[in-house]
Amino acid sequence: MIVTVVGTGYVGLVTGACLASHGHTVRLVDVSPERVAVIRAGKAPFHEPGLEELLRQGQAAGRLSATCDLAAAMEGSQLSLIAVGTPAKGEDPDLSYLRAAACQIGAELRRATPYHVVAVKSTVIPGTTRDLVGKCLERESGLRLGDFGLAMNPEFLREGRAVDDFRDPDRIVIGQADDASGDVLEALYGGFDCEKPRVALEEAELIKYASNALLSVLVSYSNELAALCEATPGVDVETIMQGLHLDRRLSPRVARRRIRPEILGYLRAGIGFGGSCLPKDVDALRVYGKRMGVRTPLLDATMEVNARRPEQVVAIADAAVGGLAGKTVALLGVAFKAGTDDLRSSPALAIWRALEHAGARVRAYDPLVSPEAAASAGLSGPCTGNLEEAVSGADAALITMAEPAFQSADWARLASLMRQPVLIDGRSILRSVPLPEMVRYYPIGRGAERRGA
Repeated sequence: MIVTVVGTGYVGLVTGACLASHGHTVRLVDVSPERVAVIRAGKAPFHEPGLEELLRQGQAAGRLSATCDLAAAMEGSQLSLIAVGTPAKGEDPDLSYLRAAACQIGAELRRATPYHVVAVKSTVIPGTTRDLVGKCLERESGLRLGDFGLAMNPEFLREGRAVDDFRDPDRIVIGQADDASGDVLEALYGGFDCEKPRVALEEAELIKYASNALLSVLVSYSNELAALCEATPGVDVETIMQGLHLDRRLSPRVARRRIRPEILGYLRAGIGFGGSCLPKDVDALRVYGKRMGVRTPLLDATMEVNARRPEQVVAIADAAVGGLAGKTVALLGVAFKAGTDDLRSSPALAIWRALEHAGARVRAYDPLVSPEAAASAGLSGPCTGNLEEAVSGADAALITMAEPAFQSADWARLASLMRQPVLIDGRSILRSVPLPEMVRYYPIGRGAERRGA
């Protein structure tokens, strides 16, 4: 199948590269000539494991190309996937990129042969695909729905694992305006072995939000428990969570073996959720609820707990060093999670700002985030990719990212470089790692009496 993908962010570029690896001919479209040039060179504009290899393979096979020319990309194409960003605009999603893409595709639909389906992969609130995209397509093309197809095909890709998630999906949701539209998407994903529910457009839109909102609720629930444990002497959130996870409804026993589903990873205490999806999507669902006259107190509380969590982590650091004013803190992690360079809504940035507000000097470390990217995010302190440089002379190191390399790091050497060997573990990644006796270790979620034990 010939497929046009409009937008080359995380979703569009991963989708295009993976579809090309399944034998489809994919034409990527972006408004930025600079971005197109980078992709044509076989490079990804962001860090995502395995993606650049797929780009080069697809281009070498002649199945993957990139252009700024939408008309050329749609010539002979059977399907256009809209994968433009819907960034937060206050609490609302910004639909300007989606509207522009729909109007431009609509103008080309008049010349589209054969029958052409337009599918939205961008995350949008219920009704957007039908009311905004569908009407733009009809107005600009002069056609009626049925002359072309309309679909909503949400993505479920995790940054850092997006390629694997696409190639081995747990579900492919096909939202369809009619059967003919859904048939084209069914054919597109014929080589994928998973459930492919075919639902209404609005149901597909809401399934995406429901999925991300659930993950957000689980994270905030875990962090609220952590805060309770931090206020309770002698109590450790890891022990509480271990007992919780043993519930057969969370980790069933099958043939006398305990099955631990990946969902348990969201029932872990941490520093809060961030990234390009969870905060934005929960806010968008709350706004949709207000618009529909439906209260969303659970989602409201989820965001409130998440907003409070960075300050609670900083309070642990403040107590550990006897006051942060005038102290130097090494912030170990800037991106919203390990394995990505994405700073969007990163809780580490909120921690950075809270540390500075408390009077601390911050020196950050991140293996993937450049000093320029950190500066563009409005951060005033230095950011380095050298761990020793970050901790040298620091009064404390605060881990904000579950970076696997931290577990094998030479903490005796690192501690010797610090002014005070204080280590606050915001991800509990070092709980099972033997640390030198000199290190004063403060994992999150542990009551005051046992901190440093």
